[in-house]
Amino acid sequence: MTTMKEIAQQTGVSVSTVSLVMNHHDEGRVKAEVASRVRETARRLGYKVNPMARSLRTNSTRILGFISDEVATTPYAGGMILGAQSAASQLGYMLITVSTDGGMKEDDEIEALKRYGADGFLYAEMSNRVTDVPEKLRDYPVVLTDATDRNGAIPSVEPDEFSIAYDATTHLVQAGCRRIAYIGCSRPMIAQDGRLAGYRAAMEEAGKRYDENLVVNVLEPKSALQAVSDMFDREQPDGFFCFNDARAWYVYECAARRGLTIGKDISVVGVDNHRVFAETLYPQLTTVELPHFEMGFWAAAKLVSIIEDRPLDDFVWPKTTAPMPPIDAPIPAKIHCTLLEKGSVARR
Repeated sequence: MTTMKEIAQQTGVSVSTVSLVMNHHDEGRVKAEVASRVRETARRLGYKVNPMARSLRTNSTRILGFISDEVATTPYAGGMILGAQSAASQLGYMLITVSTDGGMKEDDEIEALKRYGADGFLYAEMSNRVTDVPEKLRDYPVVLTDATDRNGAIPSVEPDEFSIAYDATTHLVQAGCRRIAYIGCSRPMIAQDGRLAGYRAAMEEAGKRYDENLVVNVLEPKSALQAVSDMFDREQPDGFFCFNDARAWYVYECAARRGLTIGKDISVVGVDNHRVFAETLYPQLTTVELPHFEMGFWAAAKLVSIIEDRPLDDFVWPKTTAPMPPIDAPIPAKIHCTLLEKGSVARR
């Protein structure tokens, strides 16, 4: 196994210099070109940090805890966890994930992660909402993922809900749609407020008067389908921006019942890029992809920057579908999501 002493001998520096570089404490202490040479030599020799030895030396385990009450029940959790794990691994940390159901169990899981010596925590929701960080996490570095701290004090990352709707609605306008409806969510949410505002702004910018008759906020499937059906007959929209891909199904169903063809007579844009809806509906649904991988990755990187009190200037960010904000972005950090063009929007 390669040692720091071997790296020091090959680069012509002291073991203490190698230690500073490999433990990310070189900024302002080691010249940049020397640090780069040390890292390259360590990579070439296959040097691996001994986490047990380092934890004893630094009183840091380099473990991050990922906490959510929906990890096991949502199709999006995997992307978020993968993003967080990728960033953690790249920065020399291990990610431990726990799923909770709130209340005492959540407290128990947090205590278990503390016993493992977690240096900090990611607290994740699976749909963008205002949340309260558990009291047991208050004395630790914490970053919220797909959520906003009620008091606005804890770093967080979320999709740019306004731009999701603005981009989707603008896409429909540019496709030649004249009467564009919004199928929203009747549950109070950050996402609903932001998407309704983005839809309204895009309509007004295009010179189309905001018409509340073209907005239907729905939740329960049976009544939702009826509400969308009534709008079809009453307002005869030719374009639909839907709060999510699931709600786009109502539009497909109503169009089919009336002998209308999606992507020809009716244009539809959803949100999520949900595998079940976005890939099985025909024609395939044009949709705005939510940045679950990007949120997880950014949150983990932000958490490490807080733990180590450094800006991660030397960190290599991956190429992702949606560009990630800078590590020092204002709270909450917002990710501009990407619209994926498929076959559900007609071009006139």
